[in-house]
Amino acid sequence: MESTARHHLFHCKNSMMVVSKNYTLLSLVGLGGMDLCVTIKGVSFLLQTAIGILGNTVVLLAYASIFCTEPKLLPVDMILCHLAFANLMLLLTRCVPQTMTVFGLKDLLNDPGCKVVIYGYRIGRALSVCITCMLSVFQAVTIAPAGPRLSRLKPALPSLVLPMFVGLWLLNMVICIAAPFFSMAPRNGTIPAFTLNLGFCHVDFRDNLSYVINGVAVSGRDFAFVALMVGSSSYILLLLHRHSKQVRGISRSHGRGAETRAAKTVVTLVILYIVFFGIDNVIWIYMLTVSKVSPVVADMRVFFSSCYASLSPYFIISSNKKVKRKIVCAVEQNQPLVDTQESNDK
Repeated sequence: MESTARHHLFHCKNSMMVVSKNYTLLSLVGLGGMDLCVTIKGVSFLLQTAIGILGNTVVLLAYASIFCTEPKLLPVDMILCHLAFANLMLLLTRCVPQTMTVFGLKDLLNDPGCKVVIYGYRIGRALSVCITCMLSVFQAVTIAPAGPRLSRLKPALPSLVLPMFVGLWLLNMVICIAAPFFSMAPRNGTIPAFTLNLGFCHVDFRDNLSYVINGVAVSGRDFAFVALMVGSSSYILLLLHRHSKQVRGISRSHGRGAETRAAKTVVTLVILYIVFFGIDNVIWIYMLTVSKVSPVVADMRVFFSSCYASLSPYFIISSNKKVKRKIVCAVEQNQPLVDTQESNDK
């Protein structure tokens, strides 16, 4: 009996050791999977942020150089410059803190800091869609056939750019004014219902009515500008298709060729925006239907909503001859300095 009891006791100890080892192995596998997921997410946000900030900064510096050397900028160039500024503002106020949070940095902002950052992000995001729409409308008017009304409007386009900028800033500052009131630093404990957990900040709408009203106001503005953007871009495509032979025939002239290239750039930017806008709003509509939003879903929305801000400057650089020429000149000017420094080091 004693030997049997010892045998059972030994067997139980071995079983417990096996279970313990298996549990430890599963825990390590789970932690490894979580670490891999966090690493992929962090690297994705880091690359997106770095690429976007670099591209928009290069566009802004190129236009600053053009502004210093040319008497005035064309309306399209002014709009593209402002678009790069809005995209840079979006990346700095959303993607930078998001990247830092993903890599484990906590308590980045206090309540006032959250209110400023969230308000800046909302305005930057709103300006991105509004200025892309403005770009599309201005380009449609520019290449449209001259008529009794357009013959008066076209010469006035340059003088309308700055007032339009001021109007869009004021409009979006008013629409986004609720954001600071609902924004706060993260609190310990359970996240309340109808709260967007951004990682570095919380946006607490307190009740379903405020949550839905905010979503409807933001989405309504976005869809209105996107609809106008789609309409003007479709009109541009229709004109380019209808007058393709005429455009090819007169594209030897610098002015008309520049207008055609600008029109194609605008349509490309609009298509790029609509793709990411669609993904962003599908996720946003889903978020409006649930009381508690998963951080993974929120991160996906942030990533896709910021893709346009990261990628659009490279379309501007590749298609805009003025910007491309300034970048090439800057690189060529710096190259002799690098070669001289290398020869001195030797």
